[in-house]
Amino acid sequence: MSPLRPPEQVMRLERMGAFHQCRLSFMRVLLRRLKAEGWRVTRPLFEIAADGTGRAVYTAQGPERAYSLVCFAHDLADADRSDRVIATRWDATFALHDGVPTEADLARLEANVPRQEAGRIGPGELCLSRANRSVRLFAHVVDALAAGRQPDPLRVEAVGYLMRTTAVYGSGKFGAADRARICDRPEFAAPFQPEMLTVWLIRSFVMDQVEAMAAARAPDTAVTLEPALRRRFGIGNSTGLGMAPFLVNHPALLHRWIAARETALARVLDAPVTPETIAGFEAARDRAAANVAGWQSRHPAQAEKLAGLRADMERLVAQPVESWGLLWTWAQAALSVEGQEMLVSLMMEPHGHLVDDLADGMAADEAACFAIDGAMSVADLRAIVARVHPGAPQGAPARIWFTSADKMEPRLGAACPELEPYAQPLTCARDAARLRAALAGATGAVADFLIAHPEHRHAVRRAQIAARHPYAEIRDDLAAGDLRPFDMLRAKLSFFGAGRFDPRSDRWLRIEMFRGAPYPEELPACGAEPWAGLPQ
Repeated sequence: MSPLRPPEQVMRLERMGAFHQCRLSFMRVLLRRLKAEGWRVTRPLFEIAADGTGRAVYTAQGPERAYSLVCFAHDLADADRSDRVIATRWDATFALHDGVPTEADLARLEANVPRQEAGRIGPGELCLSRANRSVRLFAHVVDALAAGRQPDPLRVEAVGYLMRTTAVYGSGKFGAADRARICDRPEFAAPFQPEMLTVWLIRSFVMDQVEAMAAARAPDTAVTLEPALRRRFGIGNSTGLGMAPFLVNHPALLHRWIAARETALARVLDAPVTPETIAGFEAARDRAAANVAGWQSRHPAQAEKLAGLRADMERLVAQPVESWGLLWTWAQAALSVEGQEMLVSLMMEPHGHLVDDLADGMAADEAACFAIDGAMSVADLRAIVARVHPGAPQGAPARIWFTSADKMEPRLGAACPELEPYAQPLTCARDAARLRAALAGATGAVADFLIAHPEHRHAVRRAQIAARHPYAEIRDDLAAGDLRPFDMLRAKLSFFGAGRFDPRSDRWLRIEMFRGAPYPEELPACGAEPWAGLPQ
């Protein structure tokens, strides 16, 4: 197999911030499994009034278990609608219930889910979420359908969603089931599968809601959305700094994700070119080019990247495919980093038989990775640190990561003494530099070193993890003044399967999820790959 790209090339934020969704993204892993196993989605409860308020239940039934999205729609004034995490009211709130809810379950959830953090769910729930309507599009779609016509496709293309989630919580938050309770279920073996299922079902609820509102308003004239246009709607999401530390706090998991993607690339580069794989590649390439043409952002950095990506797609369309290896060699010289990483995703598209199995290894038993090997020699530890972080960040830190007192959420501020007591251990390159200095002249075992220098336990642990998991560490200074946290957000969200990244500042961005994907009723009849991840 071709060699994997080295971590010092891949684990740079410039490149990680250029990742795109691919066959290994978790939304796509979910839909492949649901289709292959013949899952069916029913709607046992749908009580939505003309103003859109009410409740609904969507139950996904698989070979062994069922999961139900319990939905609550609310009457929210425009002035109360906010993407901020500190919001207290939303247009809709949701919980993913383990099984089929009873009337008692529904009553309990109705008393708690609309309150979100102020309420409490239990181990019978896997996810908690909330969403707000798109001010630009929601009313337009309801008005158009009620009048007997389809909404303006240009407006649909410009926005891309009718609701935007502001949080999808799981893994034990606010009383929900811990991941350890469900990770042995085959359908949840891959990362973030309950969360992806939640969002996919939310999308169905939102579309059913607008059609129901139109029908209630004008029963004699209302129409439903045309299927092709309906698929153009995804679910939006606003994501901020709260997600960024995840990549640092889960090094073994990050390694699994990146290693799977790099292994997929290596396998494809060794694969022969056939008429079938060329046709599959060209179809994905053309869809991607059309998607990029409609991808807009007002953020200067992202707008510049998009301009380069559009030029890259033109070059890629004109480039003949003689072999995957030659195409990749050409791309590294001819395309921007953004274009190169798009090509990584596109080359996987016709090679599902080579890469899809890698999704089975993208979870990690992180507890087993965090034990420190005290018997390791200081000399070996010194060599690891030098290899993973060969250069020390220059100058004093410009920024500091800390946790806000009001919401207990990660924040990033200018470095100052007042914030030092609240600093979070997220500046790995600087921690490694301090460890390296402390190791100079030391001898013996790591255990002895840590007895004398316990303040370096965190950095020692990370170094040992990186020795076993090469893609575990971001190789940039996360306290640098030119840090763009949205690169960290995009890297993670690309593995979710998100698209059309739109930074609203350097600290938060908007995305689209499941745009172009089939709805539950369409899944059985769709092709072998139920969603190319690239809107048709």
